[in-house]
Amino acid sequence: MKKPLRVLVVEDSEFDAKMLIRLLNRGGYETIYERVQTADAMGAALAGKEWDLVLSDYNLPGFNATLALQLLQATQLDIPFIIVSGGIGEDVAVAAMKSGASDYLMKGNLARLVPAVERELRDAAVRHARRKAENEVRESEQRYRLLWETATDAILLMDARSSILFANPAVQTIFGFTPAELVGQNFAMLLPVKLRATSDTTFQRSGQVVSLAQRRTLETTGLKKDGTEVLIELVFNDMELGAQRNFVAFIRDITERERNRRKLLEHAEQFRVAREIQQHLFPKASPNLPGFDIAGASYPAAAAGGDYFDFIPMADNGLGLVVGDVTGHGIGPALLMAETRAYVRIAALNRADPGEVITRTNIALAEDIGSERFVTLFLGRLDVIHRQLTYVSAGHPPGYLLASDGTVRLELRRTGVPLGMRPNTEYRSQPPLQLASGEVALLLTDGIEEAMAPDEELFGTERMLAVLRANRERPANEIVEALYFAVREFCRGAEQQDDVTAIVLKVL
Repeated sequence: MKKPLRVLVVEDSEFDAKMLIRLLNRGGYETIYERVQTADAMGAALAGKEWDLVLSDYNLPGFNATLALQLLQATQLDIPFIIVSGGIGEDVAVAAMKSGASDYLMKGNLARLVPAVERELRDAAVRHARRKAENEVRESEQRYRLLWETATDAILLMDARSSILFANPAVQTIFGFTPAELVGQNFAMLLPVKLRATSDTTFQRSGQVVSLAQRRTLETTGLKKDGTEVLIELVFNDMELGAQRNFVAFIRDITERERNRRKLLEHAEQFRVAREIQQHLFPKASPNLPGFDIAGASYPAAAAGGDYFDFIPMADNGLGLVVGDVTGHGIGPALLMAETRAYVRIAALNRADPGEVITRTNIALAEDIGSERFVTLFLGRLDVIHRQLTYVSAGHPPGYLLASDGTVRLELRRTGVPLGMRPNTEYRSQPPLQLASGEVALLLTDGIEEAMAPDEELFGTERMLAVLRANRERPANEIVEALYFAVREFCRGAEQQDDVTAIVLKVL
């Protein structure tokens, strides 16, 4: 029979919420759920109903998982809180876990959803049993013993010299010893030799002698009957039985938890390394060309992304101006961005026509990209001598060419589909644009126009062009900086969701 489960879903997408519930139902649960997307709605749901589990997206309009977790913690309800997000940075993920989130899952990889829910529900049940046991032990040793018998944590009752007086059945699951084998033995036998006590009431950890009476919670290494080691969490409490002072030890196998934590930290480190490598691929300096002022920059979001900009030499003394964007965030898109960069640079070595360069790049990429990925890319060729710009745009957001009076002279629109979608696509360059003194061209990714304020308002094209006009007399690098700072001010401190990448070309 399916297990009943009451789930509070903090999610602004009804589709994503239903997808999570379907996965839980397929995993053996009969789920009742409510979807909320604001703090007020979540507070009302917590106050009005009982819940077994909270699943929360990380970023919602005007709300996020950090606030949702704080709201839950304020109620003092012991409900597992699992973050399910499309992608956040390593620092944010680690901070969320340290703040009390039970687990963190990526929306693109939900294979761990049901196991994670089962684990957290089981742990919540154990915590509930532990609290109940601690309250009732003062009333009845027998009632306390019955709870110990059914607990999934190993529980030991010891005297002041750490001799074991009672062990529940769960000790065999963790240590391999039966309860009868442990009764009468010293607690130190469950620790590796290097950690064992110098006396009956103490043991060593990290070179320090620690008394059981002094340390209440401890993570350390346990020793199983077969000689293998296991990571354990120890929680010690005092117990008065008549005039006798005893200790109760709750012991949990945390091997799997620590393995998952290390994987998360390794994953975070991979993100950091990917971001560092990605930043090294961007141009170290802007081109210094007579009659032009050119600058570009990419301001990364929290996670490794797929934005790309470059200045590359092309055949016949042309300069290539490249702006690209790989779908998604993470290590995969970052690697695909690096691959795209390599293909573009190789194809441009002996080709002067941007259309031919992109056509060759597309053939190579189409063999490597799966159906779930694609790359949008703008390639412009600047002819310095004739002051002309020829371009091709593979599904990329429009660039803009402003006349000397600040009006939009031309939108540099898409000329073909994104790269990687069809291997036989032939891309054709647009006719050369004659550039005039005082004109400014802006090439960009969607991170600027699609930046969103907390009230869900988009930064948008008009606001972007207004910033460009207001700063068009400044050097190109300062115009790029002004665009980025305008976006961040507009977002009012909200976490940056996408890379902000732009190239500015000024005709002097």
